[in-house]
Formats: sequence, structure tokens, C-alpha cells
Amino acid sequence: MTLILLAVSLTIAFCVIAWHLAIYALPVMTGITAFQYVHATGSGFWLSALAAIGAAVGSIALVIAVLGFAKNPALRLIALAIFAIPAMIAGFALVHGVTKHMIDSAIAINILGGIGGVIIGIAAVVNLNAVGTAALSR
Repeated sequence: MTLILLAVSLTIAFCVIAWHLAIYALPVMTGITAFQYVHATGSGFWLSALAAIGAAVGSIALVIAVLGFAKNPALRLIALAIFAIPAMIAGFALVHGVTKHMIDSAIAINILGGIGGVIIGIAAVVNLNAVGTAALSR
């Protein structure tokens, strides 16, 4: 019983941390992918790092521009979903990693991971929507 309470409390603590970092899931994934692609072509470390930073900043700028200029709610929702899907995957992986050694039931681990993924996905949508509307409304 103590391990289950520990797993639940650590899950809540990591979800609070991930709540604040959820909007960075897509830029980190695009940055890592760009770094790996450019580095695999034979470029050096610094050029690959520059490409990764450019891809991460470009993904943020693209979504914030869509949120700031688009009046169509469906287009805004698609832009937010593009950001929320990697955050949901990261939230699921975070909760799964915390609880996999503490809870024996695979069903309970998947349920907790799904709940954590949904919460982190909602956090990404809420945080990014606030950033997107505030950044271009000035």
C-alpha cells in the first residue's frame, strides 16, 4: 500500500513539473530530430546544434503565428493538437517511467499513464493557447 501511495504522489509531483514544461515537448522533439538528421549527413556538431535550435525555434514560431493570426477555430485547434500530441506522449512516458517499478499491475500502470498523458496534453493546449494569444495581441 505504501508503494502505491508513493507512486501516486510521485506521479502527481512529476505531473506538476511536466505541466509547466509541456509546451516544450514539440520543440525538443523537432530539435533532436533535426540534430540527428543533420549530424547523420556528415556535418559537424556545431552545425547540427545550430540546425536543432533553428528547428525548435521555427516550430514555436509557426504555431504561435498560426494561433495569433488564424481566425478559424478548426485551424487553431489543429495547431494546438500538433503541439499537444508530443506532450501527451511525453506525459505518458513520464508517468509510465515513474510507476513501472512501483506497481505490479500493467493495467494500473497504463491507466495512470493515460491519465497523466491526458493531463499533460491539456496543459500544453492551455499554456500554448495563452502564450499564442498574448504574444501577438500586443
